[in-house]
Amino acid sequence: MASALPTTDDLARALPGAAARGELHAYFQPQLDLVSGRIVAAEALCRWEHPLWGWVAPDLFIPVAEEDDSILEIGRWMIDEGCRRSVEWFDHGLAVEIAVNVSAAQLTTPEFFDYVANAIASSGARPRAITIEITESRHIDDVESVASRLGPLLSSGLGVSIDDFGTGFSSVQQILDLPATEIKVDQTLVQGGTERTGLLLGKVVELARQHGLRTVAEGVETREQLDLVRALGFDRAQGYLIGAALAPRDFERQLAGQKI
Repeated sequence: MASALPTTDDLARALPGAAARGELHAYFQPQLDLVSGRIVAAEALCRWEHPLWGWVAPDLFIPVAEEDDSILEIGRWMIDEGCRRSVEWFDHGLAVEIAVNVSAAQLTTPEFFDYVANAIASSGARPRAITIEITESRHIDDVESVASRLGPLLSSGLGVSIDDFGTGFSSVQQILDLPATEIKVDQTLVQGGTERTGLLLGKVVELARQHGLRTVAEGVETREQLDLVRALGFDRAQGYLIGAALAPRDFERQLAGQKI
């Protein structure tokens, strides 16, 4: 008999130690380079397989993890996994950049920045092959401090992406305040389908170029959306049209085959 759906309290009790117990998995959603037409990067997405509940949806457990700081444990595990897969695939002749999500809660701890640097160094990953995506699910209180701590990582070649641009969380001011190399435009803008959203997307590309930032369009699900973001000058696209998030071996096969 299937177990009942877990409550928020159930999730909060079960999350600590999930990584150590081997319950977490990293899946990889490909990003397409809009000039070459090749998969050049992937976003690493955390998946949780609980022994009783099975696969728990990220939109259920991630907010809980951010509330009780289990996100710190999950974040460290995802960074390790992203670095490990980057090295593994590079050794197989498959050069691909890996982006790992980082919450504002992680950015409040000075130890996080040392952890990222050590994870890259100990794994042998190329810093330029790793990007951290900053998601402002919590407000970043001390932006100046975060920016200064990001400096050495950026100098080493690490990428910094401002995620979910256009949602109201990520703003123009955040781009100006944080040292970034990329902005990811939220799917709500990409999928807008109106003349106004097209104009907004064009303005985003213009802003990004002014600041020397790479642009990624999220949530690309139709050929029309792909044609639009390519015509507007976006650098990369991500979404179900390009490919869903895949288990590591499946992603490796897609990368090797370059089916898109």
